[in-house]
Amino acid sequence: MSALAHMIETRGVPTTAIGLVRPNLEATRPPRALFVPFQLGRPLGDPGDAAFQRRVLLHALGLLERSDGPVILEDFPEDAPNEQDTPGWAPPFALPVPAMPPAGGWEAALAAEIVLLRPWWEQAQARFGRTTVGVSALPPEAWPAFAAPFLDGRMPEGTPPRGSAALSLRYLADDLKAFCMEAVQAAGPAASSRQINAWFWSATVAGRMLVALRAVAMASDQKGLQTVARFLVPVPWLPADQR
Repeated sequence: MSALAHMIETRGVPTTAIGLVRPNLEATRPPRALFVPFQLGRPLGDPGDAAFQRRVLLHALGLLERSDGPVILEDFPEDAPNEQDTPGWAPPFALPVPAMPPAGGWEAALAAEIVLLRPWWEQAQARFGRTTVGVSALPPEAWPAFAAPFLDGRMPEGTPPRGSAALSLRYLADDLKAFCMEAVQAAGPAASSRQINAWFWSATVAGRMLVALRAVAMASDQKGLQTVARFLVPVPWLPADQR
């Protein structure tokens, strides 16, 4: 996004951007950008709130009137309105309480969880008529064997499906989150996004594995893994010592 903005500006067209990850905006330095402290995937706030979304857009467009560049990075002054939780919501299934697997045990633990969740994920596809799983170009049963080696400081075997191991890990994380979050919506009343996120990051092996993967990637000497690490876990769900 930032590289594209710079390219467009060299052709004489002013640009403005909206970003959800402030460190990325600081590193890539687009000519004008508005940081919004919202949930990932919701750069304008909650769906359906047209008045709030309009305020975000007008603030971002207002940066085009500024002349104090060359780089302008501004924080949006409002939090997104609080989405209401569904009283009494609970997943339609029970998972074992996730524990930190012993060394080398992540692959088996994640594989077992995927087996338990897969029928619910398939039921969710039938319920909603779609899925967002698929960006990694790997089937669910291949995810544990691809992701686990990173925790031991190794690269997965074979050719990465997305060109590089780091980029493939990023897309696998997206698929894993979508898989679990779709599965938990297979039956029963709709939950708020906060409830779904809280369940995923606190009650699944998948969530805990992504937190562990992020820590390893951040500490890696490979720039690609360091970059990808920022996309694995939203800041509100990081342990205090990783924020």
